[in-house]
Amino acid sequence: MAKAGNYAGAGQYPGSYYAASRNIERSPKVLEGAVETDICVIGGGYSGLSTSIHLAEKGYKVTLVEGAQIGWGASGRNGGQVVNGLNASLDTIKRRYGDDAARFVGGMVQEGAQTIYRLIEQYGIECDLKRGNIYTAYTSAHMRELEAKKALWESYGMSDHVMLDRNALRAEVGSTVYAGGMLDTSGGHLHPLNLTLGEARALESLGGEIYELSTVTRVDQSSEKPIVYTEKGQVTARIVVACGNAYLGHVIPELTDRVLPASTQIIATEPLSEELARKLLPGDKCVEDVRYILDYYRLSADRRMLFGGGTIYGGTDPADIIAKIRPNMVKVFPELENVKIDYAWSGNFAISFTRVPQMGRLGKNVYFAHGYSGHGVTGTHLFGKILAAAIDGDQSRFDTFAAMPWYPFPGGRMFRAQYSTIGSWWYAFKDKFGL
Repeated sequence: MAKAGNYAGAGQYPGSYYAASRNIERSPKVLEGAVETDICVIGGGYSGLSTSIHLAEKGYKVTLVEGAQIGWGASGRNGGQVVNGLNASLDTIKRRYGDDAARFVGGMVQEGAQTIYRLIEQYGIECDLKRGNIYTAYTSAHMRELEAKKALWESYGMSDHVMLDRNALRAEVGSTVYAGGMLDTSGGHLHPLNLTLGEARALESLGGEIYELSTVTRVDQSSEKPIVYTEKGQVTARIVVACGNAYLGHVIPELTDRVLPASTQIIATEPLSEELARKLLPGDKCVEDVRYILDYYRLSADRRMLFGGGTIYGGTDPADIIAKIRPNMVKVFPELENVKIDYAWSGNFAISFTRVPQMGRLGKNVYFAHGYSGHGVTGTHLFGKILAAAIDGDQSRFDTFAAMPWYPFPGGRMFRAQYSTIGSWWYAFKDKFGL
């Protein structure tokens, strides 16, 4: 098998539950020689696939280049939770950028989820989609935060949220650790790698070309048509779209310092009995708590508990994922103390300093989007749709996002991970003492 770049080794999927249960087996095609196309998209995750599908639906000739296999990165190993909104809340966006910006973002925060649902239905993607996600609160202060969030979202026209007191939450989450929560009926959860693979198949059905195991080494922007170089080939395109996110590396130097890779970890238990699974998550919805260093979890289609959390800035993996995550799971569900863990894996996502994803253009013909900061399942699909519209001539929403200021991490590349780690210690302290 052809080798991928150093970031992905040989390009094989990690030993995750998702990789073991994927329902599409692809035969990767490596880019060799010279190719010409309308649009070259770098990155075979959600951002790249959403952009590519929306452009192919408009009739463009699209070539997607991926250094590993489709969905190898965060798109194929995340928590699988369809959570509306960005990492930065609407009130944060309003405070930083003004009411117009908040109203602009508030009008589209559910569009990413709607885009996912549309693609699943239109292209017959089998990815175990289930509806509903829950935010859980440990303290009365957390409950007040959720009540304020519900009121704020309602002011922007979103009426899909239902407050859950302690008893109402217990009907959804069989744990005694929470003070209550909030249900978002428009969210959901799914098998993220199968969604990615299904979207790749959809793109190919529209005439799109996908090259895998073809690491991009550089992008030449000096000519009228940029050239994307890989280890064995090159793509000349009218437009290039960079969607490498946490794994883009130094391919486009202007983007390297804009984001910080961070890793998160997930464990998957053995299949639980139907009785136990129903006791733990009676409504079969996905859950995340409202802390800064949060837990997130859900049941898989075969009744495994998929439990994730933790953040390591810089994108390194812990020495023992199970030892790190299992105690968090047992704190929420003591019934799982002795359950067997079948899978444990880690993966990187990209954080922006403002926690607002970035979208922009370098010169006239290189577009980019990245920095979803842990809210990438919906954000990537939304940004892909906006990028495609901009390339097709409607730049109204693209221009608004591109105009939002971004800030480098204090200390530059050398100290950005240390800076974020110090910040996470502070928020972890606040979480621990309910401040």
